[in-house]
Amino acid sequence: MTKTNTTTKPVQNFAIIGAGMAGIACARTLVQAGHRVTVFEKSKGASGRISTRSSAFGTFDHGAQYFTVRDARFAQALATTPNICKPWSANAVRVLDAMGRVLEAARHTEDKHWVATPGMNALVKAWAQPLAQNDSIHFESKVFKIERDTLHPTLWQLHSEEPEGAQSVFSGFDQVLLAIPSDQAIDLLRNSKIKMENAAALQKVQVAPCWTLMVAFPNAAQPGLITLGPQWNAARSVHHRVAWLARESSKPGRGHVERWTVQASAAWSQEHLEDSPERAQAKLLKAFSEITGIRATPAHAEVHRWRYAKTLQPLGASHMLSKKQGIGLCGDWCLGHRVEDAFISGVELALAAL
Repeated sequence: MTKTNTTTKPVQNFAIIGAGMAGIACARTLVQAGHRVTVFEKSKGASGRISTRSSAFGTFDHGAQYFTVRDARFAQALATTPNICKPWSANAVRVLDAMGRVLEAARHTEDKHWVATPGMNALVKAWAQPLAQNDSIHFESKVFKIERDTLHPTLWQLHSEEPEGAQSVFSGFDQVLLAIPSDQAIDLLRNSKIKMENAAALQKVQVAPCWTLMVAFPNAAQPGLITLGPQWNAARSVHHRVAWLARESSKPGRGHVERWTVQASAAWSQEHLEDSPERAQAKLLKAFSEITGIRATPAHAEVHRWRYAKTLQPLGASHMLSKKQGIGLCGDWCLGHRVEDAFISGVELALAAL
């Protein structure tokens, strides 16, 4: 650490594992403070669970459906990309019983529901773009081990799996920050024989899986037919299989083809975690028709399984950090399961690591 930034503090070299909201928020904060950052992401792009799936009939936000803005820092960050985020009129979210009947006409809340356009992943991708342009993100790079640098024992090096089975070693990091689901963080630390100082708290975090169904009905766009099925655009349900439904075509900046995203309940997803995609899809399609009354066969249907989706028991702190070890953890699971929780966690870990 020979260089210094404008605050005369040593310039540190950070490795961040995970390019979702928490990881990118953390990286941006560190770069703005004058430090060097390298992000490692196992997928082909940045977004994490704030994801968008493309199809021949339009897109589906099959991860996070929307976000709220309560923290002033989050609002300030959003202001840097003012043309991406739009309000979604689904603030009148219906609450349905197990048979799809409306229990509550509208959920009254002062929080606006916001979405990124043209898909939810656009926000994280926009924030990650300067990092990518600076070659500071390695995509399709799955870190499987962290260990001390062989040439500089006070620093860290990472072992990662690259495309087509190749393996790489990246060296010279002062700190390594994990912005991945808690279970994946536990596995990586265990594989690296690293024990966090507050490891017991990490073990208590509980995150439930989620099966997500995506369906499209292009034939619904006919003269005189305004919408197919119910007249609401989003609903929470107490159906034993389904927790959330949203009409994707009702979101700003999307195509007009009738499309629905259906997210299964945490309990059902856990019970059917290892079901085949075909079996999960058939069961969720049946539940979808029961709740909405839409009996038509969709022209497009697919499912996605999120192994780590909804935080049931959060860490109870914005992050974990051992300054002595140079190892930190962040993610929405630290505080809850909202997009804003992930942002706050990433920012506060970065500030603590400085």
